[in-house]
Amino acid sequence: MATTDTNEKVVLSEQEWQERLTPEQYHVTRKKGTEPAFSGALYKNDADGVYHCIGCSAPLFRSDEKYESGSGWPSFWTPVSDNAVVNHEDSSYGMRRVEVTCARCDAHLGHVFPDGPKPSGLRYCINSASLAFEKK
Repeated sequence: MATTDTNEKVVLSEQEWQERLTPEQYHVTRKKGTEPAFSGALYKNDADGVYHCIGCSAPLFRSDEKYESGSGWPSFWTPVSDNAVVNHEDSSYGMRRVEVTCARCDAHLGHVFPDGPKPSGLRYCINSASLAFEKK
């Protein structure tokens, strides 16, 4: 995985995003879609390493903070840093949730819920399609 300046904002046109991403990655990250539960390539990944944004390569989550939540998506109890992701209120589909996006390129990653393990008590429920994994 190429090292990137995670402070530099990544802004691309819709056409550039479509050229950079697979159709599923584009649907999830740019159109706020989701992959079916228990189907993502990284759902059962238990290797040591770092999960990066598929759109801009920014580091987002570490394998040390990943856990099995039973939700069907990769789940983490904290991001790599306080400024790696941004939370947004999401009231789509008649629900009140908190959307999680990449702070660097605004890619939709998934949602965060207040039912995770200690010490944070949070469950970042993240789509595999929004992530690239770099093994240690």
